[in-house]
Amino acid sequence: MPDCTATKVEFSKLGRRELQVDFSGGAISSDGGLLLLREVDRRLKLTERVAKVVGDPRDPDLITHSLVDLLRQRIYGIAQGYEDLNDHERLREDALLQSVLNRKVALGSAPTLCRMENRARRAEGWAIHREMIETFIASFAQAPEELVLDFDATDDPVHGRQEARFFHGYHDHYCFLPLYVFCGEQLLVAYLRPSKIDEALHAGAILRLLVKRLRQAWPAVRIILRGDSGFCRRTILSWCERNGVSYCVGLAKNSRLNALTQWQRQRLALQFALTQTKQREFADLRYGAHTWHCERRVIARLEHADKGDNPRYIVTNLEGEAAALYEQLYCARGEMENRIKEAQLGLFADRTSCHDFLANQFRLLLSSLAYILIERLRTQGLAATEFASLQATTLRAKLLKIGAVIIRNTRRVRVLLSSAFPYQEIFCQAVRALRSP
Repeated sequence: MPDCTATKVEFSKLGRRELQVDFSGGAISSDGGLLLLREVDRRLKLTERVAKVVGDPRDPDLITHSLVDLLRQRIYGIAQGYEDLNDHERLREDALLQSVLNRKVALGSAPTLCRMENRARRAEGWAIHREMIETFIASFAQAPEELVLDFDATDDPVHGRQEARFFHGYHDHYCFLPLYVFCGEQLLVAYLRPSKIDEALHAGAILRLLVKRLRQAWPAVRIILRGDSGFCRRTILSWCERNGVSYCVGLAKNSRLNALTQWQRQRLALQFALTQTKQREFADLRYGAHTWHCERRVIARLEHADKGDNPRYIVTNLEGEAAALYEQLYCARGEMENRIKEAQLGLFADRTSCHDFLANQFRLLLSSLAYILIERLRTQGLAATEFASLQATTLRAKLLKIGAVIIRNTRRVRVLLSSAFPYQEIFCQAVRALRSP
């Protein structure tokens, strides 16, 4: 039988030689990329600013682990692939994680981190969002001419008796319904909501707050709201028109819209029957729903293929060619769905397993802050490299999970990375970019 204990593992022989493994190597880490995350965070001062707006009711005289250290420990851990608090029972002894937090002793335990999450309050969630938006604004060296704000909701499955969980008929399971707002690849809002609500609930209020702050920073910026048909609400469209905000949002098909395009759809069906090739064209309509106070421009994308008739509609107050607005502007919102998947699958934004709803909101924001660090690493540290477009999971596997030996004394900390690491030049290039003024 193989000899497997807590300290030694026997593997099958290598020819005549025995192969033994134990865990007595000392100060060795598998997370050499923490050095890059620390440089990104140092450049943004992200966790430092967040720690200032998150309340800490603990007695300062009795604190062993400061709030900023706990935040960094948790956020860096998420970025490095440690989704569970239990991972920190051993991770708190990692010499490299201790070093990037400027500590020489064990970091916060899982219960300590859990208490931090469960202290979260609603006001702190808004305060963290403000810091996220300020980070976005600071990322521009000069005022942008145009910003496209992508709104989307997604399901966040729950598997326990979490507070505010409900069954969602469309998604067919118990879940939360978080609202995300992205501008390009940058995350501005990650707002957790129960799933028993309308998809657009609070979207109008969040849009108003975003537009107000962005126009304070850049008075002349052109702002475009983009979203699917779940955000086609008369109050949102009317507010955009009154406040000079452009919009391009999906519009659910209905019998009136289909009647307006019937003759074109019939013609496409006939052409498909004759040629057996997919037929596609666009139509410009004026349409007013019963709840609207006026008619608005609707663009119809009409298509007939093997699966039959497939009309799609969007409503917009933008000028321009119908095909370009649909294909180049509206369809580009699909990239946001990739960013949501990256946040949920790569950075564990769906790890909302706390009982308290506000604690789950705090967890979602911790994952969001980890996403910001990864996104800034790509755009600031890796912009001129082949890694600039890698998703979090791939970037983590190739650049962040590096074996490292840590040697610490009173004068310096030396981190010895693997001599066989295949991406040494990219790693060094990222350090130079992040360290540059």
